[in-house]
Amino acid sequence: MCLYTKTCCRRLSTVYGYIDCTHVLFKASHFKGNVFSHADFKNTATATCFALWEVTGSGCVHVMCSLQLTPHEHMASRQPFTDSDTADEAVRTTCDDASTCKRFATSRGYWSDPYIQYFVRTTGERKAPEINRGYYARVHGMNHLLDAFLRKTDCNCQVVNLGAGLDTTFWRLKGMNMMPKKYFEVDFPMIVARKIHNIKTKPPLSKPLIETHSTDSLLFDGHSLDSDRYCIIGTDLRDLPNLEEKLKKFQMNAELPTLFLSECVLVYMTPQHSNKLVHWVADTFHTAMFVNYEQVNMADRFGQVMVENLLRRQCTLAGVEVCQSLDSQKDRFLSNGWENADALDMMTVYSLLPQDDIARIERLEFLDERELLQQLLQHYCICWASKDKLRLGLSQVAF
Repeated sequence: MCLYTKTCCRRLSTVYGYIDCTHVLFKASHFKGNVFSHADFKNTATATCFALWEVTGSGCVHVMCSLQLTPHEHMASRQPFTDSDTADEAVRTTCDDASTCKRFATSRGYWSDPYIQYFVRTTGERKAPEINRGYYARVHGMNHLLDAFLRKTDCNCQVVNLGAGLDTTFWRLKGMNMMPKKYFEVDFPMIVARKIHNIKTKPPLSKPLIETHSTDSLLFDGHSLDSDRYCIIGTDLRDLPNLEEKLKKFQMNAELPTLFLSECVLVYMTPQHSNKLVHWVADTFHTAMFVNYEQVNMADRFGQVMVENLLRRQCTLAGVEVCQSLDSQKDRFLSNGWENADALDMMTVYSLLPQDDIARIERLEFLDERELLQQLLQHYCICWASKDKLRLGLSQVAF
C-alpha cells in the first residue's frame, strides 16, 4: 500500500510546469526521464513522507514507492547529510556506473544480454576498449563459476546475489533453463525500489517471474518483491540481523547448497563488517560457496591512483586493506570459517576463458596499448571459497 500526498502524483500543470511534492517545488523540465527520491533533495526538503518518484517524458510524476514517516523520522530526515550518508550515496552511484558500462559493452557485441536494455538507458558516452574487455572478463568469469556451481548441484540449490544492483543474471538463467530453487538479490532499498519499478512496468522482465510462480500475483512492496523462484530484498548488508530476518521471511533454506555472489561490494565495507558477513554465511550454511569480485594488488602506485580517483567522487574503499594481495583475499575467507579458498587476478582469468571467443571480442575494437589492459586486469580478481558438508565436490568448482 502506497501512502503519499495527492501532490506527489498530480499531473504537472502545463502552465506552471512545476512539481509540488511534499511542499517543495522543483522545476519539472530539469528532471524529465530521471528517478529521484526524497534523499536527493534532503538538504532542502521539508517532507512529511518519503517518496520515490519518476518524472516521465509526458510530464507526469509517477510515484514508484513511498513510506509515511513518523514525527521522529520526519525530524531526522531534516538533518544534514552525514559523512556516512554521503559515502553510501557514492557507493549507490557505482550501480549506475557498472550497469552503463555493461550496457555499452553489450551494444558493441562483447556478449549478449537482451534484458539490460530494460534497466539501463543508452548514453552517448563511449567506453574505452580496455574497459569493455574488463567487463567481458568480469561477466564471463563470474558466470563460469556460477554455472559450474549450478551444474555441480543439479540446480538443487539457492543463489544469493549481494549488492546485485541492476544485474540480469536471473533472466539469463531462466532463458537457459538453469534456474536454482530460488534466486535472491539484496541491495540498498533505494536501488531495489528502482529495480522493482522496472520489473513491474516492463513485461519482458515480469513475464519470466510470473511463468515460474504458482499464483497469478507477485508479492511486493516498495522494498521487496517475492515469487516462488526469485526474490529481491532492500536492506543494508552491514545490518546482519535485518538481512537474516528478511531472508528467512522469504523462505531462505539454510539446508540447501547456497552460492553467494558479490561484485565490488565487500570493498566498500570495513573489514570488520565484511568479516562478519563472510563469517555469518559460513556459520549459517553448511554447504556453500562464496564468489567475490573486487580489487587486488592495491598497494602499488596504480592502486593508489584508483583510490584517489574514487575519493574525489567521495567514494571510499573502506575495505581496501583486504585487497592488498591474492593471499589477503583468500585469508578473509579462511579465517572466517571457510574450508577452501582460491583467487586469481583478472588477467589470469582472461587468459583462461575460451580463446576462440577472446579472439572474437578482440576483433571488435582496436586496443592501442595492451599494457594498459594488463595493468587494469591485474588490479581486479575473483576469489572463491567453499565448505562442503554434503560432499558435492564444490572444491572442484574452479577455472
